[in-house]
Amino acid sequence: MSATSQAPDTQTEKSLDHSIKDAGAYAVMIGVGETYLSAFALFLKASTPQIGLLASLPPLLGSIVQLMSAWLGRWTGQRKAIVLIGASIQGFAWLPLITLPLLFPDYAVEMLIGCVVLYHCGAHLAAPQWGSLMGDIVPERRRGRFFARRTQIVSLVTFVSLTLGGLTLHFSNASGFTRIGFVALFSIAMIARTVSVYHLAKMHDPTGHVAAMEVPVGQGWWQRLRRSNFVRFSIFFALVQFSVSIASPFFTVYMLRDLHYSYVAFTANTGMAILAQFLTLNRWGRISDIFGNRRILSATGIIIPLLPLMWTFSSNFWYLLLMQAASGLAWAGFTLSASNFLYDLIARDKRATYLAIHNVLAALGILAGAMLGGYLGSHLPSSFEMLGRTFTWSSPLIGVFLISAFARALIVLLLVPKIREVRNVRPISLSNLIFRVTRVNALAGVFFEVVGSKSKSSKDSAEEK
Repeated sequence: MSATSQAPDTQTEKSLDHSIKDAGAYAVMIGVGETYLSAFALFLKASTPQIGLLASLPPLLGSIVQLMSAWLGRWTGQRKAIVLIGASIQGFAWLPLITLPLLFPDYAVEMLIGCVVLYHCGAHLAAPQWGSLMGDIVPERRRGRFFARRTQIVSLVTFVSLTLGGLTLHFSNASGFTRIGFVALFSIAMIARTVSVYHLAKMHDPTGHVAAMEVPVGQGWWQRLRRSNFVRFSIFFALVQFSVSIASPFFTVYMLRDLHYSYVAFTANTGMAILAQFLTLNRWGRISDIFGNRRILSATGIIIPLLPLMWTFSSNFWYLLLMQAASGLAWAGFTLSASNFLYDLIARDKRATYLAIHNVLAALGILAGAMLGGYLGSHLPSSFEMLGRTFTWSSPLIGVFLISAFARALIVLLLVPKIREVRNVRPISLSNLIFRVTRVNALAGVFFEVVGSKSKSSKDSAEEK
């Protein structure tokens, strides 16, 4: 009886262990591969609008594939098989991505975008079924801490592989072999995803559950839709993605093209955000488990609108490193709490369909934001007149960052107060939550002290209405 009762726990623990190892291999792919796709596009002479398209079109088409994944789940009754097929497609996509842009240089950027579409389609084919699988395997009482730990490992491994990748590009570029450097990194990314697929294959899939398409209609569906916390949150998240994507694809362009960063400097800047995530994720996870996710969304919502604004004040390398550290702190909390909030919102039998809808809305927001940012980056003037004075900025992307900051602030101020916590959690004030996070490191304390003290009183009163 004892062995029988403990067998499911043993299977669960082994599956969670393989999930951690999958995360590590996946992180290598992200660190040496996906992180440098925009840099590779710039190496291939991509324009600012093309960079925006690279950052937005593949996730949109990939998110539509999530609906197909949910339909396949209903049709086949399979879950793990779809995960493995999608992950394998994503790994295979690196092979044409490595070769085609180099074999057909006249269409290199277009070839790259097409390969990245395949890459994202594979990832999104697996995503709903993987989310359903993990939702069943991870005990609810451990969910925040487990995903925080998993994401923390992803952040650490991504940081290390990103650093090694940047050094590889630096030395290959200095030797005149930049092309070979990119080929080496993307080849490692393909191998890493293959290792990831192996560990996914070793995970246990509890019987009787599948992420299947569920059409959310029926009697009174419109009234339910209007009152749905899921709909409110998904619209909020999509609008956040829209406002963020006005600027986010173009920080790489700004650093490599306008500030003339070396690959080492670019890697240091990008890696700082990942390192900050690693240092703070565990604390965010504990807060999520005990105090819920809404307060985290409120706290990180203070910082996120300020991030692109801060980039307009100075181009100093060390200053921008500090801003990236603040970015990592904020996005670690926001991303983790948003993901956990979705698990709390959606019933298990509807998870695949609703996650797919959520991701399609988010991808539409990313596409719209990136297209707007790409257009503005190509058409904004380098100088303008206001109040009888002429203002000049070093790059049109400065204007893009300002517009993104304004859009982020507007969305956070209007929509965060409308989000309601789903679980029964212990209450915590925004100031106490900030204190718990700032015990992690001094950087968080400095940033929250400057920003949070000005916003705390007005923000708290608005949120409790």
